[in-house]
Amino acid sequence: MTYFDNAATTFYKPEPVQKAVVSAMKFLSANPGRSGHALSIKAAQLVHKTRAKTAEFVGLARGNIIFCLNCTQALNYAILGSVREGGHVITTVLEHNSVLRPLFELQRAGRIGLTVLPPDKSGAVSASSVQKALTADTYLVATNHVSNVTGAVAPIKEIGALCRKYGILYLVDAAQSCGYAHVSMDGDNIDLLALAPHKGLHAPQGLGVLAVRENVPLSPVLFGGTGTDSTSVYQPRELPEAFESGTLPTPAIAGLNASLSWTRKHMADAHERLSVLGEYLTAHLQKIHGITLYSAPDSSPGIVSFNIGDLHSADVANILSEQYDIALRGGLHCAPLIHKHLGTLDQGIVRASLGIDTTYAEVDFLLRAVREVSGA
Repeated sequence: MTYFDNAATTFYKPEPVQKAVVSAMKFLSANPGRSGHALSIKAAQLVHKTRAKTAEFVGLARGNIIFCLNCTQALNYAILGSVREGGHVITTVLEHNSVLRPLFELQRAGRIGLTVLPPDKSGAVSASSVQKALTADTYLVATNHVSNVTGAVAPIKEIGALCRKYGILYLVDAAQSCGYAHVSMDGDNIDLLALAPHKGLHAPQGLGVLAVRENVPLSPVLFGGTGTDSTSVYQPRELPEAFESGTLPTPAIAGLNASLSWTRKHMADAHERLSVLGEYLTAHLQKIHGITLYSAPDSSPGIVSFNIGDLHSADVANILSEQYDIALRGGLHCAPLIHKHLGTLDQGIVRASLGIDTTYAEVDFLLRAVREVSGA
């Protein structure tokens, strides 16, 4: 199989990550922090070390790392846990449903006001657009760093500076960028950062991360056992325990620990490879008759979206899978508002997302297949 679905999850998992997961399953199958025996303590130490390593990786000097089931849960924790009744939130049409659905549910319940901004000519939402949308009640701005549909890159540093100036929380969905692009919570003035380690960090599935700056007020939205304050029937309020009810996925956390070290060594190479190959794929797709491109030539990280004439994107993806053994994605990519903005709600979009192990030969094979499908 030729794999071009890395924006959904990276196929390549480095050997150190694989070994760390297997080792944890074989030798650390204990509940971290829930018991006093040596194995539980050792697992808890691994969790603690991975928190510190993650905080360092995302440039968070003072704050907390919350481990979640996935990036969707991390985003829900951030949005639902920071609600201010009667307040106002700003987001964009580029967002994934992991952001849109909790926000629209809060709006439908009458708990918040919501403004959804369209992108400018760059394909992203500018800080000036955000500033114009601010009201006296705005308490949260939520944007992705990189669009999972078009690869458009948001100016998070400028938006973060604006939010800091006005005392507004800034939530960034870094599912498509962390591991490929530099992110610094302190340097970019980010208060809440959601990660999908199974993507650009090449870690296992089954783990998400919410990084929280110190003194950001969050209320728990999931309740249960935390291993702390067990005499109380009420959820503890201290982070990260307040958001970590139930057993943590120790093998996935071990994989993340290993992946952070591996990614730090290879991130510059990954960024360069995805940028060069993305530009190469985009440039050659432009030459094929009947192709409509939705990604800029310098889109990052290696997300190239297009359609072939009037063919439905799902049909194109199926043809490429069944006839060429190429894995990529068609459809709406769980981001309906950007499709409405682009006029592709009925057709969807074909998304080819490159990986650190993608080769020129694989890109050329995809281009040949697209030419044949298009009849060019």
